[in-house]
Amino acid sequence: MKTVSDDILIEENEDTFPECTSVNLANNHERSTILVGILGCGAIADIITDFASKGKLGVDLKFFYDQDFQRAETLASKVNGIGTRNVHDMLDYVDLVIEAASQKAVRKIIPHILKRGKDVIIMSVGALMDPEFRNQLENLARTNNSRIYTPSGAIVGLDGIKAASVGDITRINLVTRKPPESLGILTDEEVVLYEGKASEAVHKFPQNMNVAATLSIACKKDVDVRIIADPKVKHNYHEVQVAGDFGELKTTTRNMNCATNPKTSVLAAYSAIKLLKSLNEKSKIGT
Repeated sequence: MKTVSDDILIEENEDTFPECTSVNLANNHERSTILVGILGCGAIADIITDFASKGKLGVDLKFFYDQDFQRAETLASKVNGIGTRNVHDMLDYVDLVIEAASQKAVRKIIPHILKRGKDVIIMSVGALMDPEFRNQLENLARTNNSRIYTPSGAIVGLDGIKAASVGDITRINLVTRKPPESLGILTDEEVVLYEGKASEAVHKFPQNMNVAATLSIACKKDVDVRIIADPKVKHNYHEVQVAGDFGELKTTTRNMNCATNPKTSVLAAYSAIKLLKSLNEKSKIGT
């Protein structure tokens, strides 16, 4: 299965495609509606597009890019959208781009998007564990009046952890338990694959540890992580324990896996969908 990688096309392109003239867009879209493009057309993009096709997204999902152009066109056809061969083809028109590709794609393309003054939703949160790179993106967003959103992803309780971080968090740890095949191994017994800090886990397991990155960034601490391959489970489990001057909390999330990619949890896609819907809401609940 192809994914967006280092050879992602970001070059400026003077050519435009017929469906994407400014006149057509002006005629076909109310500009009060947020126009959205998506980078990476895998499992998360598929779920988001299904919601868009039913009119349940709250924004106008119009542009699709993937290294596999056929995949981009297939998703685009579900919402009368446009598949692009070059990421820059969408940037003259969109207000926001959803990254749903890879940490490499975040590093390569997100700075270009922010420089164009566009908002971004980053799903591959592990890329933001590099504080220097995260600061670079935040500076670009500040300079170009754009915003960076990171959904809560495949865990619950993030609002409470963010609130707790206002005080003193003395302990936070994450235990992730997944079927062995989703971690790329075969085993008949439980195996602890990793025990250490989130900052290292996101490099060792770049497609599995966005939860650890999200937790660490939310609480501004390098979370203690344990990753277990467990042949007895069929779903992805994340158990979070936090203690501090606020008290203690513990959450357990048992996720349904995406049918097309067992490494991805349905809740991760739902968190992005809820974030998109909230962009047009006039009242907000939660931290």
